[in-house]
Amino acid sequence: MHFHSILTLIHTAIRQFPFISNEQFSFLIGVIGNVTAVLVLLSPVGTFWRIVKRRSTEEFQIFPYIFGLVCASLWTYYGIIKPGGLLVATINEVGVSIMTTYVVLFLVFAPPKVRVKAGILVGIFDIGFLVAAILVGELGVNGKTRLDTVGILCAGLTISVYCSPLAAMKRAVEMNSVEFMPLWLSVSMVVNGGLWALYGFLVNDKFILVSNATGYFLGTIQVLFYVVYRDGSNSSNSSRDGLEEGWLHENLV
Repeated sequence: MHFHSILTLIHTAIRQFPFISNEQFSFLIGVIGNVTAVLVLLSPVGTFWRIVKRRSTEEFQIFPYIFGLVCASLWTYYGIIKPGGLLVATINEVGVSIMTTYVVLFLVFAPPKVRVKAGILVGIFDIGFLVAAILVGELGVNGKTRLDTVGILCAGLTISVYCSPLAAMKRAVEMNSVEFMPLWLSVSMVVNGGLWALYGFLVNDKFILVSNATGYFLGTIQVLFYVVYRDGSNSSNSSRDGLEEGWLHENLV
């Protein structure tokens, strides 16, 4: 059964209950999606506690957080300009705050050379690209065209984030081990992607629907992949590198 068919069945089932409207149900799904997204956002806390405690970024990478910041920022802008986009804007505003904290902590404790390179990346993506996108939205286009333009950018970034675990899957095949693919990350990808895809379907938002349906589909593949290769490793021994690379496979919206 196609994913769209599943969403249609859910929507049809909802209409059988007169005590809850489509708007109320979509709001409820959005709230639950916000909760799961916050849990995803907070998953790197252990990593940054280690960085602060040791006063060193060690071998951890900054790019996932820089990319996460620009992604959350664009979705916040999308939620602001979209009618009824309160839930989208709210969770991504939280995401911007948390991601900014992560980036600042990394810059504070990174070695000088790494700090300079990281600062350049922040300038390019989190300032330059973001400002350019907002300027295009505010000055270059307007109305529905503006919403569609920003929506396409958001969906494109989201899909690229969801596709990033493919490298980890390739590595798992080569090693015949899922040590670097923590199961909970894949499961949360299915849950969060599924919830936001359902929300996008209910509110008729193709950008939220398509991007998160992609995440749901890829997350399901990862879970099945994990089941096939789990005998090659002990998932409880997942290294910090696996966790570090994996958490951002999950997108907020």
